[in-house]
Parts: sequence; C-alpha cells; structure tokens
Amino acid sequence: SIQEAAKEQALDAGFVRWKTSGGTSQEWTDRQYKEKDLWAFVGVPAAESLLPADVTHADAIDFFVDKRIAEKELVASPPAHPAELLRRVTYDLTGLPPTAKQTATFVDAFARDSDSAYEDLIDRLLSSPRYGERWARHWLDITRYADTGGMSNDYERSNMWRYRDYVIRCFNNDKPYNDFIKEQIAGDELAKTSVRKRHMAAGLEGQQLYAAVRKTETEGGYTEREAELLVASGFLRLGPWDNAMVDDDQARQIYLDDVVNITGQTFLSQTLRCCKCHDHKFDPIPTRDYYGIYAAFATTFPVERPAPFLSFESRDRFDSEKVFVEEMLTFARTEKKKLVDKREAAARVWYAEHDLPYKAENKRRADPDDQKPPRHVGLDHVESGMLKVRVQDEWIWERRLERFEPLVQSVFSARDMPKKTQNARKLRRFTVFRDDGGTVDTCILTGGSLEAPGAKVSPGVLSAISLKAQSEGPGHLLPTDVSGRRVALAKWIADAQNPLTVRSIVNRIWQYHFGRGLAVNSNNFGAKGGKPTHPDLLDYLSRRFLESNWSIKKLHRAIVLSDVYRRSVVPVDEQKLALVDPENSVLTHFRRRRLTAEEIRDSLLAVSGELVHADGGIPVFPEMNMEVALQPRMIQFSLAPAYQPSVRREERNRRTIYAYHCRGLADPFLELFNQPNPNESCELRDDASVTPQALTLLNSDFMTARAVAMSHAICCETQNTEEAIGSAFRRILGREATIAEVEQLEIFMQDTHENDERESKTKEPYPIEISRSLVEEFSGRRFEYREILPKFENYEADLGMHEVSKHCRSLADVCLLLMNTNEFLFVD
Repeated sequence: SIQEAAKEQALDAGFVRWKTSGGTSQEWTDRQYKEKDLWAFVGVPAAESLLPADVTHADAIDFFVDKRIAEKELVASPPAHPAELLRRVTYDLTGLPPTAKQTATFVDAFARDSDSAYEDLIDRLLSSPRYGERWARHWLDITRYADTGGMSNDYERSNMWRYRDYVIRCFNNDKPYNDFIKEQIAGDELAKTSVRKRHMAAGLEGQQLYAAVRKTETEGGYTEREAELLVASGFLRLGPWDNAMVDDDQARQIYLDDVVNITGQTFLSQTLRCCKCHDHKFDPIPTRDYYGIYAAFATTFPVERPAPFLSFESRDRFDSEKVFVEEMLTFARTEKKKLVDKREAAARVWYAEHDLPYKAENKRRADPDDQKPPRHVGLDHVESGMLKVRVQDEWIWERRLERFEPLVQSVFSARDMPKKTQNARKLRRFTVFRDDGGTVDTCILTGGSLEAPGAKVSPGVLSAISLKAQSEGPGHLLPTDVSGRRVALAKWIADAQNPLTVRSIVNRIWQYHFGRGLAVNSNNFGAKGGKPTHPDLLDYLSRRFLESNWSIKKLHRAIVLSDVYRRSVVPVDEQKLALVDPENSVLTHFRRRRLTAEEIRDSLLAVSGELVHADGGIPVFPEMNMEVALQPRMIQFSLAPAYQPSVRREERNRRTIYAYHCRGLADPFLELFNQPNPNESCELRDDASVTPQALTLLNSDFMTARAVAMSHAICCETQNTEEAIGSAFRRILGREATIAEVEQLEIFMQDTHENDERESKTKEPYPIEISRSLVEEFSGRRFEYREILPKFENYEADLGMHEVSKHCRSLADVCLLLMNTNEFLFVD
C-alpha cells in the first residue's frame, strides 16, 4: 500500500541518518521518557497521602482493590469456605497441606469466631519452621541456587547449602529486609570490619592489627556472627560459572557481568545486562551506570573461605556421607594407581633404552619430546582412556570431600588475585591477596568487548534515582578504595529512600500470594516490564513495609488478612469478567493455582506419612528415575559419576528444598512440573500443563511408592474397606468421603482385587556397579570402564506393591486415584 511504502522510505531515511552520524544513539539524558514508564524511579509517597481519612490501615488493601473493581463495574466474589481458606493460606505460608484434624478444628473455631480463629492461624503459620522453608524456596528461585557450578565441568560447590540454610533462617527470624540485602551483597566486608573492631578493642594497632586480621581470615577464627556474614555473601557465588577453555580475563568479565545483572534483577527489579553494550533503549539507565556498578564489584573475587560451622547449622549425616565419599575416592585412586604403575614401569624401560636417567611424570612434562617417553607409554587406547577417567574421578571425589570441612562459598575484596588461584580445577582457597591500598581501574567496554576499552569509570549507582550513594562527593559515585565498595553499594540499595528496592520486594511478596504481581514482571520494572495494575496500592504497601522496619512477616499478615485474599475462586459473573477483565487483574476473585513441583512432592510425602522434618545440613539425595540417575552425563574429559540416592528412607524423604540441586542433572519429576532452570533467575514459576505430567502422576515409581506407603499405614489401622477409604480421603483431601464416593470406590477395590496379579512382579534389584563407555580422545576408539555404586549395597528401598497384601494393593490404587485429583493438586 501507499502507507506501507511511505513507512519503509521513512525507515530507510532514518537508518541512513543514523549511519552517517556514526551509528550512535541519542544520549539517554536527552531522551524524552513517558512519565508513566518511570513510575518505579519516583519516590514512594507517604501512606497517609494515598489513603482517605475515613479508611483505616486494616482496610487499606480492600479499599484500593475494591475501588478498581467498582471502576470496571464488576462484582467481587464472596468469601471462600473456611476449609478452602485454611488450605490456601497453609500452602501459601508453609508449602504443605493442613491435616484433616487441623481442618476440622479450624472450621469449628471459625464458626464460633471467624476473625480470632483466622488471626490465630496466621500467627501459628508464620511462627512455624516450615514457613522459612517455603519462602526461602521463592528466594532461591530468584537467585538461581544450585549445589554445582554448571557449564562443562559442573563442579560441586562445597557447602553451598550453608547459604540455603541462611536464607531459611532469615525468613523464619523475620530478618529486616534491608539487613538481608546488605549481608548478601557485602557480608564478607562487614565481617572484616567486625574482625578489625574486635582486634582493635583488644588493643592491637598498626602491623599487629594487620597481622591479626590476616590470621583470622586465613585460619577462620571468626565469631558466629562474622561467619554467618561470610555465608550470606554466597549470594555472589550462585550463578553458573566455569573458566575451563576460557581466557582468564574473559572468565573474569563473565563473572562480573553476571553479578551486576543478578544484583539488578534481584534487588532493584531492573534488567541491566543490555546496558553492557549500549545505553538502555527504553529506561533511564546509561552504559556508564552499568559500568559504575560493574566497578563496584571489580575488586570482588570468588574464594572458598575458612569459616567455622555455626552451632545452629546441622551436621547430621556428616559421618555416613563422608564414609561414602571416601570409598569412592579410594576406588578412584586404586584404579588410577594400577594404570600409573604400569605406565611408569614402561617409562623406566624407555629411559634405560635411551641411556637417560628416569624422571617421574610430573618432572618430565616440560622436557623435549626426544628426551622423554610418549605421553601414555606402556598403555593401550583402553588404558589411556581409563587413566583420564580415573584422574578426573579422583579430582571430583577429592572436591566432594570438601563438604565436611568448615568452608564457605564466599568472595574477597582485593586489587587482583594470583592467576594460579583462579583455576577452576582447584578450590580457590583464601590466601593473602593484595588489598593494601592502590587503585583498580574500570573502563567502559565499547560494545561490551574487552578488546575495546573506553573511558574510565568510577564505582557508582543508578544516576536516575536522586539518592546519594555516599555523604561526600558526587551523588551517584561510590568509594574507590579496594574494600568497602560493595558495602556502600549495598547501603544505597537498602536505603529507605530507594524506591526500586522497596517496591521490588513488596511486589514479589504480593505476587507469591496472588500468582501475579501488582506489577506483572517482578524482575523488570522498566518500560517493557508492564505497569502496575494498582499503583497506589503498591506504593501504600511499600511505605507501610518501610514503617514496619522492613518486616516481611508483617507484610504477609496484612495481605492474608485482607478480604481480597479471602475471596472465593468462583467469579460472580464469569461472562462479563471474560470480556472486561479476562486475566482477573482487578482481583474480583482469587486465582486457582496448581501446586509447584516441590509442593507436589512434599505434599505426597506428607499425606503418606513419610515426610521427615529435619532442618538444614548437607543436601540429601532423593530417589529419582533410575534411567536418568544412571545415564551417561558428559563433563570435560570424562563422564560425571552416577547419581546415587541416600541410603535411608528418612534421609530421602525430607523436604525438597534440602535435596541436592545439580545443574547438569535435573530431577525429571520436578522438572516436569516446572521446577525452574537454575541458570536463570526465575521471578515466577510456570504452571503449564503437558501430557507427560498426567502419565507421571499415574505411573511413576515415586507416585506408586507414596500410594503403597499410605495404604500400608491405613491397613495397619483397619481392614474395613469403608473405614480405609474414609481414612484415605481424610489424609489426602482433608475431608470426609461422601456415601456415593465410598460406594464407587468399594466397587473399584473389589474389581482390582479380583484382577490383581502384581504379587509376582517383584522389583529388579538395584545395581552395585555399572559399566561405562567412552571414546578415547586421541585414537577415537571406544573403551569401557567400571563404576561402583556402593550406596545400593545396603539400600533401604521403598515398600513395593509385591510386599503388601491384595487388599492393601487395592487400597493403594484408591490412594493413587485421589492423589491424581484436581482437589489434591490445585489450591482454591
């Protein structure tokens, strides 16, 4: 058309002008931004200015929401049934279902005094240790928690679990969110300040003080408070990272880029990564600001630091797990020694034949080829390949032995780090780095390239926010000393006057309760992230959050006590709602949601009576699909060791948050139900439904084992079919079965009982060793080697169908059926 042709000509002309001007974009300060796009950068107004005088704080949430409903000429849904409300808030705050007894007690108390019963319930749930486990999982989604580093090696990050447990404690203790921020961004620097103050109080100064601080850092002589600050700084170690086959400077840049971006997403709800190459196209964030924050981290280096285990950190299972790791390490070393001995025997012969003195392998590497034997002298292609495998296995299990040492994944501020300590194949142990003054220059990298350094830039913050970063000097610049940059950055982020920070966390908390944030994109408050549906409500809650000393539990309480939260999932006028507000953005009714992957697993263990509530400690290894657990998984130069589940049921059946989280090996059950990829920050879980989910819920070994465990427990209580069905309903659905449901299931049980032939179908024994196959690097020929699986030698397997009576198996089918109902899998 003529219009389309004119549009194309205009675009062509614009491109020519841009090209002839040097291909530069308009300076961000000269751009015209729409005021509505800058809502997140504007200061948070006082709560009183947002709320009419006749509306109390207790009614504020409902006032703002009901106002929007009235504007849309819609009608809010009535309150949910007490049993539905109990299940909703119990899952929201603890991630677990209420028991039938808890449901009956609450419904009875609610009938007598609804407000008192509900408020007492909220207080109990918020004080439960299960609350911290539930809400820590949300935080770990955002920060990308995993127990391994990912990439080509996927090395274990020893004692990363200490950060996980720190987060759980912070939520349970209701640590003020501003302190939570500062500890994660700059915990190591705060710990060092504390150490210095301790030694100064003891009368040390000058060189003596310096030596005492160094000794504390190298030997780990921290107080519990200081050690926990180091644990908190594990936030800066959570991203996927490896420097294998990457230049050291590039690996360093990758690390710093990652830290800058995750800090912006997590605490400020800002996507900063695109500013690495150019000024932000839609938001007031120039490249200079990006590199200002980059400079704040430019003196930050990842290290494993000595830090004592805390008195409240669980060290259960250390002994048994250490025995297993040592057995695997001994096997690797023994197999390696056989091959090394054969190679060195041949090397001695070679040296004798060439009239040269024998040199050990590590002493001859740099010799000319004509003065040393071939690399794998005396070994054929199979043995050469096996030696590489055993060398890698030895390294892997040596690293896993670090689980039991008082180490913490942390960082350290220094001018630079010796290159030898940056090798990913070695634990980057704390050593004496250069932090004694000097400067560290940071440049804007043109196009994000290390090969094109531009103007120098000082440590800084986002200049679009009118909040000074320090009391002296230009408002948006941070100190330039080697140590203290991150403390200053953390204080700026955690300042009550920073509008991004407070809106970010308030929006996240709201989102996890309602399934959608007031601002829909919790990781991106920019122009492309969507505007808030209730901006005044977001600002009101943000201001109240600050006034409550950054208390997350008080924010929970205000939200779940509102009428908005207590509404039914059933809309009043569904047809009108589909036309006016199809996404329920004005909150006329509550949003039904499916349980998350962890909630499904934990709930199944809870209703079957198998869930073990043990707090913290080294990760457990739940049983997963054996084909996946034992499948070959490539890492650099070798295959990763097979996944071996924990031996005892009580270890495997702990909450999912305590499970080993391997980047390179996702649990297929959890992955199927949308457990997020830990390589990317997940602001909100996907709840997409796919066919394999239904098949897994019906047929997987995990589901069958839970059904059998429950039916066995019920059969130990009663052999009466009607009573057994009733017990299954109470355990799984938290209610009594109807007469019709009992009658139907009695017929179903009779049919399955008559046609049951599962008694003869015993489960295949677990393997205690397997054969692996690889291709030798230089010859291209395939070879096989042996891997042992010692955990299966005394493995405590789940109860199988063949181990219980026919009646119990029929009841297990009923349990499995109820576990597949929407009533169990969804929260209303």
